Amino acid sequence: MEFRLLKYFLIVAREENITRAANWLHITQPTLSRQLMQLEDELGVKLFKRSKHRIILTDDGMMLKRRAQEIMALVEKTKQDFVAEDKELAGKIAIGCGETRNMSFLSKHIKAFHKMYPRVKYEIYSATADDIKDDLEKGILDMGLLTEPVDIGKYAFIRMPEKEQWGVLVRKDSTLAQKEFVTPEDLADVPLLIGRREEVRNELLNWFGEYGERAKFIATYNLILNAANMVKNDVGVALGFNLGNIYEDLQLVPLKPALETGAVLVWKRNNMLSKATQRFIDFIKNTD
Repeated sequence: MEFRLLKYFLIVAREENITRAANWLHITQPTLSRQLMQLEDELGVKLFKRSKHRIILTDDGMMLKRRAQEIMALVEKTKQDFVAEDKELAGKIAIGCGETRNMSFLSKHIKAFHKMYPRVKYEIYSATADDIKDDLEKGILDMGLLTEPVDIGKYAFIRMPEKEQWGVLVRKDSTLAQKEFVTPEDLADVPLLIGRREEVRNELLNWFGEYGERAKFIATYNLILNAANMVKNDVGVALGFNLGNIYEDLQLVPLKPALETGAVLVWKRNNMLSKATQRFIDFIKNTD
């Protein structure tokens, strides 16, 4: 399969129109149609459903789109890794980051490293630990800032300095907002929003203890922004980390007994890293 065909396919999938895609690629419409037919013949599947005004991806087309995007990202990242250094370090460092106060630690080190090596660029991807680990395995990311619990057996890592403090995000007009802390009994039978990771759910169930059977987990979330919107609209309350007072009309009340979570900055063990990534890791290790 030619890389060029994947590029053509992604442009057509984006434009949903052969004519617009051909104009964007500066080739004729018949040429582009032949290239797409060649790709379908090579894979032995139909990638598009064609109509008068637009084309729609089939299920096989959607699968190829995801794979093609991963391939394009990996190719671009590989190019960046091999940028000529000349006298100065250059390249791109791709880091997947969970929602954690330890992002401040990482940001400060990125700022200091950038002053030393201004030609190094950064790609920050916000996601859960599971998604970050997937992209580390695919080679799309160089490093990941992960909150525990997480299996780090495959990774080399630096433990982050701050522990994350768990709490419950509530509306300021909620009766829970008047409490100094909330207990498992306080949250029994209250609609709860929690992170979607199974390991996190198990940890929270352990915290609930004897009240676990009365815990009403009505929705899961990926990142906290949409969960905060649901709390604002009185869908429920959200269990999450104390990330500071960043949500208007909401308040995070600590849990009791207190629940803490660590965080780690990881990269694949025994993996060949780019010069920029390796230098950045060494910089973090040797900087207070």
